[in-house]
Amino acid sequence: MRIGLIGTGRIGSFHAGVLARHPEVGSLVVADADPARAAGVAEALGAEAVPDADALLGRAPDAVVIASATAAHAELIARAAGAGLPAFCEKPIALDVPGTIAALDAVAAAGTELQLGFMRRFDAGYRAAREAVRSGRLGRLHTVRAVTSDPEPPPAAYLPLSGGLFRDCLVHDFDAVRWVTGREVVEVYATGSDAGPAVFRETGDVSSAAALLTLDDGTLVTATATRCNGAGYDVRMELAGERGQIGVGLDDRTPLTSVETQGPPAPEKPWPGFLERFAPAYEAELDAFVRLVRGAAPNPCDGHEALAALRVAEACERSRREGRPVRVEAASG
Repeated sequence: MRIGLIGTGRIGSFHAGVLARHPEVGSLVVADADPARAAGVAEALGAEAVPDADALLGRAPDAVVIASATAAHAELIARAAGAGLPAFCEKPIALDVPGTIAALDAVAAAGTELQLGFMRRFDAGYRAAREAVRSGRLGRLHTVRAVTSDPEPPPAAYLPLSGGLFRDCLVHDFDAVRWVTGREVVEVYATGSDAGPAVFRETGDVSSAAALLTLDDGTLVTATATRCNGAGYDVRMELAGERGQIGVGLDDRTPLTSVETQGPPAPEKPWPGFLERFAPAYEAELDAFVRLVRGAAPNPCDGHEALAALRVAEACERSRREGRPVRVEAASG
């Protein structure tokens, strides 16, 4: 099959490499707002570069992978749907609920498929945690702790376009909590700190945040995130039930050092970033998309999952601004 990929930045270039190696992908066409960057990726992979999305759609691909700047996602999703093409898109669909719903409506009207890039659903640890919870092995779940810590802030120019820490970063945790537990978030109480680099204060964002989530069965979830974790890239989830407790993301590269005399030593090679930590998961989600395009498997993560996670993020941002608990349904309409 022929796959068209739009966006050849860091994650787009990684996706291009995965697709170029995939045995079911016979040809790959790439485009980027920077044509020279697209040409460089294409040359390295033996793919074809075209100047823009119009040219890419004109090459009659069987499907489209969208890894462009966030502001272009909704329009490109709608264009792919209008062309009758299944699409894979990195999160988010849009930075607000109305824009997300409009894109989903375009997909529904066209009768096409949209798979969202929540890669943690394809990580072996998160999948094992889901099985443990759903099988009842942990007993009644009472507490979940989710952590996402980036080693350093993104480029300053990105922050005003990101949607903020809850929508850009913690949205992965919100999706993972829903997917692992099978429950919905009904209420949030969130706060944040801009005590990090000045750029966060200048853009109205926060460099660290914490949220208390209440699930529809009474389970309590804490979700924390920071852009300034100098020890390395740290993404974990702990799930505690009446019969047992498990952890995701605890290995010999977790950037966490025990101060106990018999605790594990400091990691020799802590995870430096998301691509290294989740590389197998990114490959697995694109393989799932290829199988979806072939009609060999159902959609593992459709666009409505992104909408549900965004609604939680919207509620958290409102809670942070207003300093009070917020019901998810009240915050997102």
